[in-house]
Amino acid sequence: MGRLKDILFVVNCSKQGAEELVQDLSRLTEEAGARATVITEFPLPSEAMKGRDLCVVVGGDGTLLGVVEAASSWQVPVLGVNLGRLGFMASFSPVDIMDQFKEFLTGTLTYRNLAVLSCESPGLGPVHALNDIVIKARSSRLIRLEVHCEDEHMNTYHADGIIISTPTGSTAYNLSAGGPIVHPSARVMVVTPINPHTLSNRAIVLDDSHVIAVHLLGDSHEVQVAADGREIFGTLPRFPVQVRVHPERTFHLVQPESYSHYYVLRNKLRWTGNAVFSTPHG
Repeated sequence: MGRLKDILFVVNCSKQGAEELVQDLSRLTEEAGARATVITEFPLPSEAMKGRDLCVVVGGDGTLLGVVEAASSWQVPVLGVNLGRLGFMASFSPVDIMDQFKEFLTGTLTYRNLAVLSCESPGLGPVHALNDIVIKARSSRLIRLEVHCEDEHMNTYHADGIIISTPTGSTAYNLSAGGPIVHPSARVMVVTPINPHTLSNRAIVLDDSHVIAVHLLGDSHEVQVAADGREIFGTLPRFPVQVRVHPERTFHLVQPESYSHYYVLRNKLRWTGNAVFSTPHG
């Protein structure tokens, strides 16, 4: 990649220090002879990403998810600056980005290609997600979902819902629901039930070439479908809902050269590795 000429900044103004940081980054961009555009709305309109060389998201992982649809459509690399706690995806601190931004403007970027899910409903879609597609009950009542993998019946879940996640999304809702942590480079997707009625129902890891079809055995009014936490297909979704890893679309996430997935896991999940043993007193 050559010198960057057009950079889009997407800023979450509710984060303390976000606007000041973007002003500094915009100034550096313009001093380098490049164009700087600042947007404060997300999810981001798709056309806003057209012709950009880089998108810099200032906020956190939630803000970054708001640019997935547009960025993956136009294949624009995304760099996330986290203004809160350590993020899984927004992996640059304000200090890091100020130290390295001039170098990035020369086109020296390291990014990972992350899988993107594609979700369709009869007559609707596709909608894309970086983390997950979640189909769940609107109330506390259990729902019944019949899941097919290709043409084969995989399982019928009597549960609060199911999560279909990418490796990137394995550390999001999937993890909270008891699903496995998957390395971002693994070519798989995970189907995880949410509070299943049958305790033997567990997460299933599938090859990313498979197509999942979810049939609802019940009333559509009781169910919602969400992509990366954002409700899609309206209040009356149509079934079956089909989910797959998009065979061509990816999300280009810029990461520091020193980035370590395991370091982030240890720090984000507070793994200490130190077991404390006590001696019982008789």
